Amino acid sequence: MVNIRSLDPSASPLDYYGYELRRLREGAGLSQSQLGDILFCTGSLVGQIETARKVPTREFSERLDAALMTGGFFTRLVGLVLKSQLPSWFRPYAEMEAKATYLCSFQAQLVHGLIQTEEYAQAVMSVRFESDVETLVAARIERQRILDRVNPPLLWFVMSEAALRQQIGGREVMRDQLAHLLTMQDREWVKIQVLPFAVGAHAGQPGSFTLLRFADDPDLVYTEDFVQGHMTVDSTAFKEGSLRYDHLRAAALSVEDSSALITRVMEEHYADQPKPGGSSLA
Repeated sequence: MVNIRSLDPSASPLDYYGYELRRLREGAGLSQSQLGDILFCTGSLVGQIETARKVPTREFSERLDAALMTGGFFTRLVGLVLKSQLPSWFRPYAEMEAKATYLCSFQAQLVHGLIQTEEYAQAVMSVRFESDVETLVAARIERQRILDRVNPPLLWFVMSEAALRQQIGGREVMRDQLAHLLTMQDREWVKIQVLPFAVGAHAGQPGSFTLLRFADDPDLVYTEDFVQGHMTVDSTAFKEGSLRYDHLRAAALSVEDSSALITRVMEEHYADQPKPGGSSLA
């Protein structure tokens, strides 16, 4: 049965998306099932998105634009929709992150969200959230689009060796994640260093943090606790964060040695396991 729940298009980006989808679909003389056939999905999915009960993906939006010949309208809109699905306390930071010209971050336990694979992000999110994991992961991957823009920010990450060795999501997920880090290292404006366990006590022991610089806005420091995130443009805090980061970067392995360690951990800990007869698993 077709769901005819009415939407207020001004309520949220998701409601606006659903409202426009229904309006344009009906204008094209298509039922939900007919449009679903064109998009290679079910009519039920179309109905759920039209009634704001399901968040559209970027792939769905691209197919929708092609099907309804909207000139990229839904592909542009889906970015706003996905950003609106981020936790409310995180959205201000995400907006600033997208504007940054330089981002440097220390990560004590996990790979930074901007360089996570989708499967790794799903494993991380599944620990904290019981529902809407798919939507939250899609929103996180959407953040990564800043890496592919014409003038991307300079990204410099220092991560503890723990981020390489703590198995998140299983062996295959970790193998793919570490391989992704090596691929990211090939980008001129992305630098990744590993802080080895052998360093011992270090300046990042209080926890992970991120420093952002901008062309027109004040520099800021971002930190998180288990409840929410905290941003500050206090110059003293930024100076302290910068000093800590400089110490961490100096103590970490070089970019080249970090790549070698990532490769070694990937091969030694997450390589395909041999079968009892000696052949490796696919």
